[in-house]
Amino acid sequence: MSNLIYKLNPMPARIPQDKLDRLAKLETATIGHFYHFGFAAPAIQPVLTGKVVASTVATLAIPGLDSTLLHHCLSSVGPGYFLAVDRLGDTKYACWGGGVTRMAAMMGLDGGCVDGPHTDTAEIAEQDFAMWSRGASPVTTRLYNSGGGFNVPVSIGGAAVLPGYAVLADDSGVLFIAPEDLDEVLAEGETKTERGRVNEAKITGGTHLGQMSGATKMVEAKLGQ
Repeated sequence: MSNLIYKLNPMPARIPQDKLDRLAKLETATIGHFYHFGFAAPAIQPVLTGKVVASTVATLAIPGLDSTLLHHCLSSVGPGYFLAVDRLGDTKYACWGGGVTRMAAMMGLDGGCVDGPHTDTAEIAEQDFAMWSRGASPVTTRLYNSGGGFNVPVSIGGAAVLPGYAVLADDSGVLFIAPEDLDEVLAEGETKTERGRVNEAKITGGTHLGQMSGATKMVEAKLGQ
């Protein structure tokens, strides 16, 4: 049978929960100080603020007007997974709305993101579902049965993503981390988070940022002071 229309692969192995628990305590903006892979474009923003998801990624790629495979594959996802949907370049048609959100919530999906628009913002809020997208659109997809791929390599906001990656999504954006990088990212992220707490306390106590960061010394040296 041809595999040219639908490419369906098994669910990836889950990232160990202890690592995800550590990841959830970090911020994408902290990791962005030292890690330069896997960040989705800033245009992909949270639909609801205040949500933090650290999970294992399942991926989906579906063409512009068609959400047939999304409806089908929602039955295969559940707790411990975050569904990342590649819209294959489309930025007009919303594949993710109220019905998809209700099904995703029923399945216990940790969250999701779409490299394209969502719709039915109020219903996403009603379900209190953790969701990231490029914004809202009133124009939705249909069931055209034209194909797509489940757990295939995808691009989300310019980030190359494979099924089984770790994801950290928060108010600043969405970050995908290759499993082989995760231990080092966690260690460095935890170090920088603790250092940040110390520096925040110093600034609150009256230390000037330029003095603490060394920026003032650099400027004064250029000015010959």
